[in-house]
Amino acid sequence: MTEYPFFQIDAFASKAFEGNQACVIPMDSFPDDDVLLAIAAENNVAETAYIVPSESGRWKIRWFTPGLEVPLCGHATLASAHALFSHMNVDGTQIVFETRKAGELTVDRTETGYLMDFPAPPVAEAAITDEISDALGVRPIAAWGGPFYAAMFDSPETVKALAPDIKALKALGSDVPSDRGNFGCFALGGDDVDVTSRVFAPGSGIDEDPATGSWHCVLAAVMAQSQDKTDVRCFQAYPGRGAHIHTRLDGDRVKIAGRAVTVIEGIFRL
Repeated sequence: MTEYPFFQIDAFASKAFEGNQACVIPMDSFPDDDVLLAIAAENNVAETAYIVPSESGRWKIRWFTPGLEVPLCGHATLASAHALFSHMNVDGTQIVFETRKAGELTVDRTETGYLMDFPAPPVAEAAITDEISDALGVRPIAAWGGPFYAAMFDSPETVKALAPDIKALKALGSDVPSDRGNFGCFALGGDDVDVTSRVFAPGSGIDEDPATGSWHCVLAAVMAQSQDKTDVRCFQAYPGRGAHIHTRLDGDRVKIAGRAVTVIEGIFRL
């Protein structure tokens, strides 16, 4: 029997039951992909992050939903840094993660939580089709393509009331190169924030995601392009949870601030 340390962490949260759940499993090396996927399916949260020590104190990281491996996950990276700093006695104030497709990511420990440094993706205005409007249930007022289809609506109330056809969304995307079935829906304003959003990602095996760092990289780029605003206070309005996320676009990088809370610590036996 193989045993791995196991942490379940609420990321982008200041207390339990906020933000987004992530499982973090440190390993000496990555087992076969089918094993990683099976563990993620067993955990059955939005993402499971696997971290493996690399050279010079760095860590390799991979992220799996219950259905597939994803190229970038913000909340599970935040959770992984929290596990390393809070439970695995990592020294210093910065952790460097090596990824397969997203390049080098860093997470700094700050007085108020953590600050992540992620790549800013290219985005471009995208067409709004009848298919997309029908699947979302409301026609967006503007849209951008990138790693997510970013659909802008007229008000935070419209975003909060969305009840999209998840099955239909899974096959849809932008004319601008983007992943199919991953939609960020947002509006300007909200309760003491600049932007209110929700994320529907059936293309990644997640009907709706509670708090999504990779989406906020896209949102930061869209806000800079469309509103000339590089410092953005955001609220992801997942029903029953929700997350406040602060982004700052700095050239071709996005700084994302957040907190994290451990809710379960134990051993995963395989």
